[in-house]
Amino acid sequence: MASPNEQADGGKFPAADIHGELNPAQNMDVNVDPVSSQITNSLQIKKNAEAAEKKNQNAKRDAMQKLKSTIIISAVIVAVAGAAFAVTKKLREK
Repeated sequence: MASPNEQADGGKFPAADIHGELNPAQNMDVNVDPVSSQITNSLQIKKNAEAAEKKNQNAKRDAMQKLKSTIIISAVIVAVAGAAFAVTKKLREK
């Protein structure tokens, strides 16, 4: 059973642009599929957003790492100073 479109067209395929197909250099019309273009744009926007978010997370992580390093170094310096103070105190008592 034929579809309504085939009955209206006489069962033929739609006409093709023979000159455009045979001579692609002379074809000045660029046909862009709007759906593909939208998908590509949305993927690029998503990729850019993810890159910006990752960059922000790295900046936060770097700041936290610097703070942790500062605290640990300060604790080590206080511990060494305390140990040196304790040793000098013991040496003075003797």
